[in-house]
Amino acid sequence: MPHSITVLLGGVSAERDVSLSSGLRIAAALRERGHTVRCLDPADGVLTRETEHRLLAAGVGSAPPSLEALAGMSARSLSPTLGTLPEVTGADVVFLALHGGQGEDGTVQALLDMVGVPYTGSGHLASALAMDKHLSKVVLRAAGVATADWIMAPRDVRRLDAAQVGRALDWPVVVKPSKQGSTVGLNIVREPGALHAAVVEAFRYDDEVMIERFVPGRELTVGILGEAVLPTIEITPVKELYDYECKYTPGMAQEFVAELPAEIQATLADQAQRAFSALKLGGYARIDFRLDPAGQPWCLEANTLPGMTPTSLIPQAAAAAGVLFPDLCERIVQLALAASRDR
Repeated sequence: MPHSITVLLGGVSAERDVSLSSGLRIAAALRERGHTVRCLDPADGVLTRETEHRLLAAGVGSAPPSLEALAGMSARSLSPTLGTLPEVTGADVVFLALHGGQGEDGTVQALLDMVGVPYTGSGHLASALAMDKHLSKVVLRAAGVATADWIMAPRDVRRLDAAQVGRALDWPVVVKPSKQGSTVGLNIVREPGALHAAVVEAFRYDDEVMIERFVPGRELTVGILGEAVLPTIEITPVKELYDYECKYTPGMAQEFVAELPAEIQATLADQAQRAFSALKLGGYARIDFRLDPAGQPWCLEANTLPGMTPTSLIPQAAAAAGVLFPDLCERIVQLALAASRDR
């Protein structure tokens, strides 16, 4: 049955361009399935079809928007009034294509809960928990999901002790904002002298910064769609770090269905399902791993609103399972409506 669907996309996080690409593809796919779809950008309002076509042609780009540009958008953001907009209150379901910031940290989800509008993905508590890498790693460990050792950087970077970090985690380490995605502000640090600058850079994007033991090995991701575990996708970036540029620039990374021994594949599926359950995720999600040379998978993070761009991994995993992109979007909508009925 056709529905009235509003796609929330864009926003004012560092992942704005990724969100626009995801949301516009989702809108096109849902229209193909016969739904009435509007695209609403909290930073700019309802998009015209002309604007949609222009933004879709522009793509993601190889770098995120500047913090200065995002600050300007934040000043005029519609986010505080989203719950009063007819495009939201009159929708049968809101498809959340926002990435990072208020779109993925549970804020928008809580607002939609208060106005009683069904939406895709996880609820507000799960979204907030998964967005916070520190808290999510605590929960993952308690649930038996292997995740690399970490420490949180002091807010006063003058108190940062590189020697202590080296003793606790060894080198190299990964420095990243605790509540960001798309590897924004992330760096691999190989020696003590480079740690301070990497932490300062990460603090530009968040008020908490994680320093994590670097896990060498293969980059893998496992998608969950409803109760189904999608095929594991392996990523081999051109650069050592699967960063923003590699993720969203065609040709900068190869993604393919991973060839793994049956026991490792079973372990990955089990760990992904444990993570999904422990973090109370819903609808769909993507769980990222590193597989070390000994064959041990280490969970990096859970993505509650994974990218749906032309180079994103959930659409590739679904396609490997025989689910084409319009059908993937349709299934996500139906999962959201079913979850709303169950509440």
